Amino acid sequence: MLEAMQQRDGAPSGKELGMPHYVPVMLNLEGQKCMVIGGGKVAERKAALLIEAGAQTIIISPAITAYLQKQRDEHKIHWVKRKYLPGDLGGAFLAFAATDQQTVNSAVVAEGAMLGIPVNDVSEGSQGSFITPAVIRRGGLVVAVSTSGAGPRAALALCRELDDYIGDDYERYIEVLSSARSWIKMNISEPGSRKRLFQKLAEADILTSIRAGTFHPQSGEDIVAWIEKQEE
Repeated sequence: MLEAMQQRDGAPSGKELGMPHYVPVMLNLEGQKCMVIGGGKVAERKAALLIEAGAQTIIISPAITAYLQKQRDEHKIHWVKRKYLPGDLGGAFLAFAATDQQTVNSAVVAEGAMLGIPVNDVSEGSQGSFITPAVIRRGGLVVAVSTSGAGPRAALALCRELDDYIGDDYERYIEVLSSARSWIKMNISEPGSRKRLFQKLAEADILTSIRAGTFHPQSGEDIVAWIEKQEE
């Protein structure tokens, strides 16, 4: 549902409350150069996100946690063992300012602004250009919750509530959609036929069938055949 529809009548907007109006995006960081300035527990969490995303993760800090040391030993990150210096963000796709010194974090944010590189300031989110939401993952399904920086713990609490609602059947559902879409893209070249199949895929009550245990197709071709059969 559109955000404008979700805003309750008469309720003040984030802008009216003086909060940044963030635009949610999903970034593909595979192979991208991403910087984490800092080596403590918060930096560790940010680095873990980047590692999972397949980013080229670079840590700049005089010291790092045992977890980060292990990631370095396994060649999952590159560690520059020193304090941050101006120019360290050169060529980066994005960066996290994750030290316990606000002056350093502010300098990283300033460099990012100058170079056009998004920076998340972990000590003061509104000073940076992006924040990271609380996230639930079910395979290809990603649900992100943000309070626009007003209450990270509240976002985590809401995620826990949603986590109880979103079962493993959603993961299977997303796998089915992905498999079917990939097969259609690879095998159906006629635009009208593609559009028709995508529409039928969107309208098919696949999730209910998965929950009932009656959905058995495995390949993309089988899934498309199952969708076509529903109108017979």
